[in-house]
Amino acid sequence: MLTNPKELKKVLGGYAKFLVNQSRANLEEAGKNSSGNLSNSIRQVVEMKPNGFELIIYGLDYGKFVDQGVSGTSSVDKAPNSPYKFGSGTGREGGLTEGIDKWVKRKGLKGRDRKTGRYITQRALSDMIIRSIWMKGIAPSMFLTNAVKQVMKVLPDDITKAFALDLEGAIYNDLKNQEIKL
Repeated sequence: MLTNPKELKKVLGGYAKFLVNQSRANLEEAGKNSSGNLSNSIRQVVEMKPNGFELIIYGLDYGKFVDQGVSGTSSVDKAPNSPYKFGSGTGREGGLTEGIDKWVKRKGLKGRDRKTGRYITQRALSDMIIRSIWMKGIAPSMFLTNAVKQVMKVLPDDITKAFALDLEGAIYNDLKNQEIKL
């Protein structure tokens, strides 16, 4: 086993940073970065474990719903392959309501009654948006999934090269440190 695989650490660290930056760019490109909270929460950690390395990507909990989408209660058209579904009891209670209320206020959205033309309250507008999302679902943005796919196209080759460099260095150091007796 390599005791100090610095090339491997360097390669994994670089790809972890790329993964975070690409995820953030994908969020922005998909128009899913309204407050910036999700984007700012994404960070990476590369840890050396006894059996190898572990690359961990952290972010706010609702990021998985933004990435994979959520099927609605009456339609799965927006997110047919999503493992998440509204009304299944797996999400946080009141999370959608709280998020949409903040979003409507941040955007300064004003709704109007179709019949009278009068403005409706932000709460009423929020309730209508929440009902629509609950029924129809949320389309996946794949901001993290696509970034991971990009990295996985080239990462195996680069890991092999880095491992070879580390192994070569370890062999060289072992040979250099041995005494040659004749």
